[in-house]
Amino acid sequence: MAYGDRDEGTSFAQFPPYVDEVDDPRVPQQRTAYDRIKDFRDPPRPLPAAPARPPAAVPAEVLDRVFDDPEQGEPGRDRLGFHLFWEAALLVAAALAVALLYRRDAAGFAGDARSALLVTAAGFGLLALAADVSLRAGAANLAIGPIGVAAALHVAEQGDKGTLTAAVVAVGAAAVVGLLLGLLVGLLQVPGWAATAAAALAAAALVAGRSAPVEPQNGYVLLTHALPLAAAVGVALVLLGLLGAGRRFRRVLGRFRPVRDPAVRRGGAAAAVVTAALTASCALAAAGGAALTALAGEPVVPNSGLQWTGLALGIALLGGVSAYGRRGGIAGTLLATLLVVAVGTLVTEPPYVLAALAVLGGLVVTRLVERYGRPPAVAGWSDAPTRESWVGDPDRR
Repeated sequence: MAYGDRDEGTSFAQFPPYVDEVDDPRVPQQRTAYDRIKDFRDPPRPLPAAPARPPAAVPAEVLDRVFDDPEQGEPGRDRLGFHLFWEAALLVAAALAVALLYRRDAAGFAGDARSALLVTAAGFGLLALAADVSLRAGAANLAIGPIGVAAALHVAEQGDKGTLTAAVVAVGAAAVVGLLLGLLVGLLQVPGWAATAAAALAAAALVAGRSAPVEPQNGYVLLTHALPLAAAVGVALVLLGLLGAGRRFRRVLGRFRPVRDPAVRRGGAAAAVVTAALTASCALAAAGGAALTALAGEPVVPNSGLQWTGLALGIALLGGVSAYGRRGGIAGTLLATLLVVAVGTLVTEPPYVLAALAVLGGLVVTRLVERYGRPPAVAGWSDAPTRESWVGDPDRR
C-alpha cells in the first residue's frame, strides 16, 4: 500500500490505550516501582489546628511600659504597696500621739485652744505641702522657712492696711521669687537645692535687720475659721497624693528627676514643670508662715527660718515622698503632719531637734521607698535576641 492510500481495514481500536491516560477497568493497571515504594510510606497525618489565639510574644508587664520613654524616667508603673503599708503605720502612730495629747490635756481640744491647734496644724500642713511639691518635682526647696518668716513679718507690719491685701502681696512676692528660681533651675539645669539655698540666704539677710518681735497690726485672726482652713489644707494634701498616684501625672511632675547624668538638660517640658513647682512651693511657704504667726495673732520673732525648713522637709519625707523626686504616697504627708504637730505639742524639745529627727527618719523612709516603690522587674524576659528566637538564629537568616 502506497503512502497516502486509505486502508479500510485499519482503525484506532486496534491500538491499546495508554494506561496513564485512560482509567478503564477493562484495561489492566501496571504497577511500577514508584507504586511499590508508596506502600511503605506512612499515611498522611492531619495538620494541627491553628490556635484560636496566638501566644503573646511579650509579657503584659512589658506591654504596659512599652510607651514609657526611658529618657523621661524609669519605665513602668511605680508600686504603691509600700506607701499604703507605711501610711497605715503613720495612721496608728498619729492616733496614738493624739490620744496621748488628749489624755494629758483634754482642755486643749475645746474652745480657742482647739482652734489654735488646728491653725498650727494647717500652717505646718502648708509648709509640708510646699516641700511635697518641690520634692516630687525633683528640686528640693530649702528656702521654705526663710520665705515663710519674711512673709509673716510683712503681714504683721502691714496688717493695719488690710489683712487680705498684706497676705496677697506677701504670697505674690513669694510666687515671683519661686518663678525666678524655677527659671534659674530649669534653664541652667542646676540642682534645685543649690538655687533655693541662695534664695534662703537672701531672705535670711532681709530678716536679719530686725531683732525685736513684731506684733501683728491686723485685726483678723484665723482662729474664727480654723476648722475650714485645716480641712482645706488636708484636702489639698490628699489631692496632691491622689494625683501623684496616677502614672501619667507622676511621670510629668517628676520629669526633672535625673535619669543618668544630672547635668544633662531634661528638656523644655521638665523646665516648665520645675518652674511651676517652685513657684507654687514658695507661694505655699509664704502662706504657711503667715498662718503660723501673724494670722494666728502671735508675734513674729525674726529668725533664719531654718527650723521651719527642716520641719517641712522632714514631714514630707516622713510621709513617703522620695528625696530623689517623682515618688510619693497618697495621705502620707497629711498623716506625718498630724504626727509631728502632736509630738511637738507633747514634748518640750527645741524645734531644731524635732526637725533634725524628722529629716533623719525621712531619709530612711526614702531609702525604703526607692527600694520597694520602683517598678517591678520583668522576670524571664529580655529584649535581646536569643538563639531560640528566629530573629537571632543564624541558621534562619
